[in-house]
Order: sequence, then C-alpha cells, then structure tokens
Amino acid sequence: MSTTTPSSPPKAVTRRGDRIFSGLSVGSGVAILATLAAVAGFLIYMALPAITADSGEVRGGEGLASYVAPLIFGTLYSSIIALIIAFPLSIGIALFITHYAPRRLAAGLGYIIDLLAAVPSIIFGLWGLQIASDAVPTFGWLNETLGFLPPFGGNVTVTGRTMLMIGIVLAIMILPIMTAVNREVFLQTPQLHEEASLALGATRWEMITQAVIPFGKSGVISGAMLGLGRALGETMAVAIVLSASGSVISWELLTSRASGTIAGDIALNFPESFGVERSTLFVSGLALFAVTLLVNMFARWVISRRSEFSGAN
Repeated sequence: MSTTTPSSPPKAVTRRGDRIFSGLSVGSGVAILATLAAVAGFLIYMALPAITADSGEVRGGEGLASYVAPLIFGTLYSSIIALIIAFPLSIGIALFITHYAPRRLAAGLGYIIDLLAAVPSIIFGLWGLQIASDAVPTFGWLNETLGFLPPFGGNVTVTGRTMLMIGIVLAIMILPIMTAVNREVFLQTPQLHEEASLALGATRWEMITQAVIPFGKSGVISGAMLGLGRALGETMAVAIVLSASGSVISWELLTSRASGTIAGDIALNFPESFGVERSTLFVSGLALFAVTLLVNMFARWVISRRSEFSGAN
C-alpha cells in the first residue's frame, strides 16, 4: 500500500512590478514608524534641558509639573467641551443629509460641509473673538440658571473670552470633519438592511436606530476621534480667543479664570523664549504628543471592541 505525500500549495506568480509595489508598501509603513520615532526623539532631546534643570529655572519657577499639568487640563477640558457640542450635531446633520434631505439639497449641504472643513483656523478664531462680547448676555443667563453647578458659577467676565467660548469655536471647527466622516459611513449602510427594517413595519427613525447607527458605530467613533485630535492640537483659534489665567486648574466655564492649552501657550510664548524656558515649551509639546497618542490608542481600542457590531464584518 503506497502512501503519497501531500503536495505543497502552488506559489503565487510574482513579477517585477509586484516586488516593486511590495517594497514601496513596506517602505512606506516603515517610514511612518521612523517619522513617529524621529518626532518623539526630537521632542525628548529638546526637552532634556528643562527636565534636568532645577525647578526654579523652569518657566513659571515652580517646576515642570505645576507648569505643564494646568496646560494638559485646559487642552483636554476645551477639547472635551467641543466634542460634547459637536458630536450629536455631526450625527444629526449626517443623518439629515443621508436619509431626510432631498437629493439636491443633500448634495448642496455636503458641498458646504466640505468647504467648511477647508476654512483656516485663524478665521474661526477671528470670528470667535468678534462674537465673544455679544455672547456675554447668554453667558449671564447660563450663570443665573445653572449657577448652582460649579462649571457655571463664579462671576461672568465682560469680555466673553471664556473656556465655554473656545469650546464653541473648537466645536464649529471640528464639526465639518466629523460630519463628513459620519455622512460617508451612513451612506455605506447596505440598502437591504434598511429595506428589511422598513418591510418589518419600522418607521424611518426606527430603521435608522436599528440598521444605520449600529452599522456605522465604529466609523462614528473614528470621526469623533479625528475631531478630538484636531481640537487637541488647535493653536491659532485658542491663542486668539481664550484669555488664560496662567498656571491654574479651573472648571469654571464663564469666568476669566481659565486654564490655558498647550498649543496656545506654545504659540504665544515660543518666539520670546530662550534656553531652559524654550526647553520647557518642548516639554509641553512632548506632553501634547503623548496625550494625542494615548487618545488615538484609546480610540483604536474602542473600535476594536465594537468591530463585531460593525457592518464591515
């Protein structure tokens, strides 16, 4: 009785173009990792003088932690406020464009959303600075109505350059990119899923909650993280609108006692800083780099946990 050994599976035919394309692909992936490592190494190298210096030599004179911690807090606080405002609005606008608006109106709105994403940030900053004083009566009403909550307490500033104002400006800035991502995700929902839900007697809103939103959940999270990433690194709009009060950690939204942001602080102080003081700003940049990296890692973790519910599978 003879035995036959199983033959090995045939190898794919490779040509010169395949090898070139494979090498370019691998090289591009390695280049991304090398660039990321180079940026991190550069920030660490430039931040070393401040890290090894005495606390009195650091900008602010009270040590790195007391200088950087309020900036990290202000960066996260303003970005989270912007995300809270923009997230539901982006979903609502995307659903209106994809499932409620007539085709011509939806095409026009989509074009406008794409145009808003291309507006320079300094334009939003100038707009926010212009309407800040006009928003003071609204801030006063919020203070009278919700003053029992710590974020809305305190004495309302007459300038309007508050943490809430910069949160609104950042929300408007990140709204286009989040809406564009959500729109494309919702358009990818299989039509058979929508028709099956409607055939079972669901209303349009029930169909959206049963088929569209579950299908695009991971994409919506990705869009939110893209918007959050832009808000975290925004510079000019924050530098123009926000009136920071130095190294303070404050939850107040309507007063002049506001924490600064890392990007805004670097933009305002870098040109006139030298030596250890400039190195301190590189420490702030390194902290922003780490915060952005952690936010993106958290987003990838959330998306991977939700991937089993995604229609992409």
